[in-house]
Amino acid sequence: MFRLSLMLLVLLACRVSSSGAADSRTFEVRLDEKVFSQNYSGRVVLFFSKGDREPRLGPNWFGPEPFVSVDVENWSPGSPLEISLTDPKVRKFPKSLTGKDLSGMSAQAVVRLNPYDRNVGTGAGNGYSNVVRLANEPKVTLPIVNLVKKGSPQLPARSKVVTIESKLLSDFHGRPVEMNATVTVPEGYETDTKKRYPVIYEIPGFGGTHLDRQLKRHYQPRLNKQGVDFIKVMLDPSCPRGHHVFANSANNGPYGDALVQELIPEIDRQFRTDARPYGRFLTGHSSGGWSSLWILVNSPKFFGGTWSTAPDPIDFRDFQRINLYEPSENMFIDRDGKRRPLARMNGRIVLWYDDFAHMEDVLGYGGQLESFEAVFSGRDANGLPYRLWDRETGEIDDAVARSWEKYDINLILKRNWKALAPALAGKIHIYMGDQDTFYLEGATMLVKETLADLGSDANVVILPGKTHFDLFADGLSQKIEEEIAVQYLEHRNAKDSE
Repeated sequence: MFRLSLMLLVLLACRVSSSGAADSRTFEVRLDEKVFSQNYSGRVVLFFSKGDREPRLGPNWFGPEPFVSVDVENWSPGSPLEISLTDPKVRKFPKSLTGKDLSGMSAQAVVRLNPYDRNVGTGAGNGYSNVVRLANEPKVTLPIVNLVKKGSPQLPARSKVVTIESKLLSDFHGRPVEMNATVTVPEGYETDTKKRYPVIYEIPGFGGTHLDRQLKRHYQPRLNKQGVDFIKVMLDPSCPRGHHVFANSANNGPYGDALVQELIPEIDRQFRTDARPYGRFLTGHSSGGWSSLWILVNSPKFFGGTWSTAPDPIDFRDFQRINLYEPSENMFIDRDGKRRPLARMNGRIVLWYDDFAHMEDVLGYGGQLESFEAVFSGRDANGLPYRLWDRETGEIDDAVARSWEKYDINLILKRNWKALAPALAGKIHIYMGDQDTFYLEGATMLVKETLADLGSDANVVILPGKTHFDLFADGLSQKIEEEIAVQYLEHRNAKDSE
């Protein structure tokens, strides 16, 4: 299963060859007792940056600067933790830091004190040091004297954050687990107190929350010409291991059930929603695009339809150009021995699978690729997600890949179409650019072919020249809202005439 080709051995040898020594200075980190008074076990990360902003705010996916990490056990507050870049036990990004002199860069230490936040340097409750500009000193002291504070969002008067403690998720994790959403009512909501409104539920992409920057669209006047006003809800897909995509999983828990059985009913209770199934609509981009389609396929009678944009892989035969079901596949190199790209911009490769996977491994839990494992994999004897790929070689575990079939949306549609077809009629809408930044178009094209072969009326649109980031540039938001408005009016008028 884990056969290592000669070509891969050569590639790895080239990537770790030494042409110089790593920075030889020592970094001493101390955990201030005023910040954390108990012994700590977990991950400590050192970030470095040439820029003016705090290093802890990185790394930038498309231009990551160096950082290193170590895991500690029962580290006592006040006790020195010495970290040397020459220590082979220290995780480093990039891997070797060979010949890298950090002089002139800024350094900052972060301790992941909050195990329930996927963010490192900005995770609420995590500890961090002040910024130190490096010169030629042999030893740098970075005391942890600050805590990341939880933000206090400033929302317009028409928006309200709804928070519930989910019994389903709390029972699963054995601790209180909350679900959040920001609900924005339309203009005039307070005037006509008898009117009920259809609802658009939006799921942001990876890294987004219910306070996502895309909320600004929810504050705008109606975007449709049909005169339909919507209550708009931004859902929170964040969890300790990344983006839970509102799927029931062995690692994250029953987020799909909690959405349908707990959070949405509470929103219906607090607001004047049109709570009939044809009055609930889903949309989302990227990981949110995958989520919105997954939710519909699993609860087709609960929602009136989905408008998914640039979804994460919805067919695992093209998992960003990797066929996960092909025996002896590799995440890092293709069958011709070439490195696998993960992202492109303007025809130029800007991310590679191996580098990105290693970056996440050094940071720890909560990254994009590892969030896929948290959702799609089972849980091992240590309570961790089964790993799809070997972190050093990139080789894929075929058994784990096969276990992912139950989350392969295209496979689910194929296998269950007879039962699903009546409830999904007129409800599937997907928009994807044929130049998607993260190579997501291939999986969507496979789903488009499947739905056509099945005789579905699904509307799967591949937009020429569009990428992951400019998909909405030509008015797609308005187009989607108008399509939702038309569909809502058709169903409402039909019901009213019965």
